[in-house]
Amino acid sequence: MEWILEPWPWYVAGIGIAVVMVVLMLFEKSFGVSSNLRSICSILGAGYCSDFFKFNWRAQVWNLTFIVGSIIGGFIAHQYLTTDHSIDLNPKTQAALVEKGIENPGSTFLPDEIFGTESAFTAKGFLFLLIGGVLVGFGTRYAGGCTSGHAITGLSNLQLPSLIAVIGFFIGGLVMTHFILPFII
Repeated sequence: MEWILEPWPWYVAGIGIAVVMVVLMLFEKSFGVSSNLRSICSILGAGYCSDFFKFNWRAQVWNLTFIVGSIIGGFIAHQYLTTDHSIDLNPKTQAALVEKGIENPGSTFLPDEIFGTESAFTAKGFLFLLIGGVLVGFGTRYAGGCTSGHAITGLSNLQLPSLIAVIGFFIGGLVMTHFILPFII
């Protein structure tokens, strides 16, 4: 039972993702998380406000079960299968984060100073979440899908637009991490 609490090798997830992709291709389905947000908005009546949300969301119910399973699986993994919530950070990264006001970098996956409940109710934290949410929403819509949809489904189907989107995601992440985030924190 001890092996369950240890991190699994990367190839276990790789094989699992490959099996899921083959099954989805056999059933002519497309995987992506952002399409679930569209379905949820449609279910809640957003079709009355925008034609984008007027579609047959019932055909996407299978994808909503994926999101529910991801939430439940994440909760189980975090609560019952994780013994240590710290991450191993480079000492230079830790020193840089302490310099920026992060008290215990690496003690948790996400620093409370940025992502904690208390910081969400400050002006800076609220703006951080609001602007980030708008940018993610706009980017997902503009790119025609989210990172998981493009990187897993699109690349599995050898779609050039997905390759271009994934390259853009990586470039955007690097720019954010190295050039923008240091000024925000």
